[in-house]
Amino acid sequence: MTAQPARPEHRGPETASVMRISPFKPSLVKAVFRDVTPMHVSRSAAWAAASVTWTVLSEIIDGARRAAAEEARKKLVPGDLVSAIGRNIELEVGDTWYHHSPTFRGLTGVLYDAEGVIVPSRKRSRSRKPSAVVGAHRFEAGVKKLLRSQGATAVPAMVRDLDGIASVFLTDLARDAAMVVREGGVKRFGAVTLAISGEPASPPFLKDSPHAYSARRGDGRTIGRDDILAATTIQLFGGDLRQRALTEAREATQHT
Repeated sequence: MTAQPARPEHRGPETASVMRISPFKPSLVKAVFRDVTPMHVSRSAAWAAASVTWTVLSEIIDGARRAAAEEARKKLVPGDLVSAIGRNIELEVGDTWYHHSPTFRGLTGVLYDAEGVIVPSRKRSRSRKPSAVVGAHRFEAGVKKLLRSQGATAVPAMVRDLDGIASVFLTDLARDAAMVVREGGVKRFGAVTLAISGEPASPPFLKDSPHAYSARRGDGRTIGRDDILAATTIQLFGGDLRQRALTEAREATQHT
């Protein structure tokens, strides 16, 4: 009997080439984009957006696994998600979901606006128009497949939160990509570099900074792969996660 290759315990740059295929299908990506913009989405753009979303969710799950391991647990719970985000600011994405999810609502407590008035809890939308929150369930199959690929299991509430974060992140990515097309490049965002107090800041990745996407080529009706990469520089901070997401998205679209 032929021995099966061991499943990698920790996802990192060394396993990226093995796990290039995202569980988020291009058809699902294009459906999300249609909720945001009437622009055409190229095949390579859909693969790039799926890859970036996969990279972000994989990193969040990896951080949650580490938090669970410290408590000798294998099944992930929402508290592990919060711990992962708290330890790594790069993972704080899809923040619109935080106001909807009981996980984050319970932790942040009562919310106040700029005038000091209590902000009531948001009610579920009754609109028939799909939104990032209402349509989050579309990501459940992909999230479960991603969990299995990392040898992880999660309680339903954790799966729900990962669904929501994936949906909101991809929707925000679609909006930013459409903006890049309309404006002819990244016009309004500067570079952000993360640094730890007392330690020298890492040099920025100039090739992948927002300035590198300050101008675009192509027509004004189609979202292409480079538009997704430009939107990624807007959505993610200038740290390791952004660099890895951009690199893996390029690899995933080499043959599309």
